[in-house]
Amino acid sequence: MSLDDKELVEILKIEWKKLWSERLDDKVRAEGIATADYRYLFVERGLIIHAIKDYKALSFREILAQHQIANAERYIPPPPQIGGWTKFIKTHITCQQQRREKRAQLYQEEQKQKQQLKKGGRGWLHL
Repeated sequence: MSLDDKELVEILKIEWKKLWSERLDDKVRAEGIATADYRYLFVERGLIIHAIKDYKALSFREILAQHQIANAERYIPPPPQIGGWTKFIKTHITCQQQRREKRAQLYQEEQKQKQQLKKGGRGWLHL
């Protein structure tokens, strides 16, 4: 892996995020449309990048393959169903937090004794 590949992947990631944040959502046709030209991503202005029915969405993995970047899987995290940070957090970290919460529930603070009430609990009423 060369430094040029790393720089190119960073440029591609920036353009990818920009593409998805600046897209135009057509609610009538239920599709997302590119608002500008993204030459590194091979996307022209007006290209449909996301649609509901019968459309193959853009894939960052395919764009990396078109740029002939070796080990494209290294730059893309796996889906959460297979593994990755999200699954790791769900399986390991949240389980530990639940244990801590359970321990916190078992621990009970010492209850303070109530002070003697003024006037036998009647307050400041003068009867």
